[in-house]
Amino acid sequence: MVSCLGLVDTNTKQKWLFDATPDISEQIQDLKSDGLASDNIIDGVFLTHAHIGHYTGLMYFGFEVLGAKKTPVYAMPRMSTFIETNGPWSQLITLENIEINRMQNDSTIAINTALKVTPFIVPHRDEYSETVGYKIEGEYKSALFIPDIDKWHLWEKDIVEEVKNVDYAFLDASFFQDGELKRDMGKIPHPFTTETTTLFENESIETKRKIHFIHFNHTNPAILESHPLKDSIQNLGFNFAKQGQRFDL
Repeated sequence: MVSCLGLVDTNTKQKWLFDATPDISEQIQDLKSDGLASDNIIDGVFLTHAHIGHYTGLMYFGFEVLGAKKTPVYAMPRMSTFIETNGPWSQLITLENIEINRMQNDSTIAINTALKVTPFIVPHRDEYSETVGYKIEGEYKSALFIPDIDKWHLWEKDIVEEVKNVDYAFLDASFFQDGELKRDMGKIPHPFTTETTTLFENESIETKRKIHFIHFNHTNPAILESHPLKDSIQNLGFNFAKQGQRFDL
C-alpha cells in the first residue's frame, strides 16, 4: 500500500495516521487489529504536504463514504488554507467531517499524556503547501518520519545528527539511484538511497540500524523481497521498512 505511518496508544486505544493516503480505508482497519477497536475509528490525521499520495485519502471521511464527525486533521498553515479553499476538500470542513488543527514549525503538540508530535519544515516541491516531517516522542523512545524531502544538503538541519538524536528514523527512499527513471530525475528530487547511505558510511552500526527506508517508487528494487542492490545496503546495517512492522515507543 501507499506509504504512511500509524501511531497507536495501546492503553487508551487511541489511533493516529501520519498522512492520508489513497489506501486509508485498509490502513485504518489495520490499526484496529489486536483488540484496538474503539468508538473513534481514528483519533486524528497528521498531514505532511499536498501531493497526491499524502492527503487525498481525506475524501473517505466525507459524505459519500464514512460521513465522519469532526475528525481532527493536523496541518501546517498553507496546507490548511489549501484544504479550506479548494473543493472537494473544503466540503469536508463545511459538513464538519474534519476539523483542521493548524500547526506551527517546530512547535510540539501533546496529543495525550504519553505522546508528543513536533512538525518541522523540509525542502520539497511546495506547489500547494509547505512540506513537513515529524518527530514523534513516546514515553521511552522517539522517531523521525520524513517521507519526502528534495535532498539532504538542502535542509538546514544535519540529517546525521538528527538520526543520532532519535531511536528510529523513517526516511525518504523513493528512488534507489540515479537513472532509475527514463526522465530527468533532477526535476523530481529525492535523496537516492545510495546518497543517504554514503552520508552515514562512517557512522556506527548502531546509528545505521536506526534508519528504516520508506516511500518506495514502483521502480525501486527495495520493494522486492530480495535484490542484490537491496541486500548490499542491508548488509551495511540499514533497514528497509515492511508493511505491518511495529516499533515500540
